[in-house]
Amino acid sequence: MPESNDLLSSWQRLKGRPCGTWLFSKLLGRKARYTGSIRPQVRELSPGHARVEMRDRAAVRNHLRSIHAVALINLGEVTGGIALLAALPRDRRGIVTELSMRYVKKARGTLVGSADFTPPPADFEGPFTTETQLIDSEGDVVAIVTAQWTLGPKSK
Repeated sequence: MPESNDLLSSWQRLKGRPCGTWLFSKLLGRKARYTGSIRPQVRELSPGHARVEMRDRAAVRNHLRSIHAVALINLGEVTGGIALLAALPRDRRGIVTELSMRYVKKARGTLVGSADFTPPPADFEGPFTTETQLIDSEGDVVAIVTAQWTLGPKSK
């Protein structure tokens, strides 16, 4: 296992403290400001695994009284993204090059993004795909988000 990166180190340091997951989620939203617009709450994080919650509120709704497609894809990207980034060594990075979503059901209520996959080898370079299921409070999948990432060394 490669040395823990900053994202994973921060999670491990904060998750067991009072309000630690809230603080981690707040910091994540400040680091990635557009992602912060959906107010994601990270519930679980490890290399290749993440659970991120998003509450249903007026700011993420559309005119059909359901959660807007862009808010859904944002939740899917951040969930799969942090699961992948938690697996990368400090000297590696991932950049999203494609993003798609399959809608299954209207999204209403609190949603949980769920990503589980085998992380790539530490020295992997090239395309890597993550898939995130968005699940409603009834346990139904409302959408599936697929992200294509290009992995490689960080620029100096």
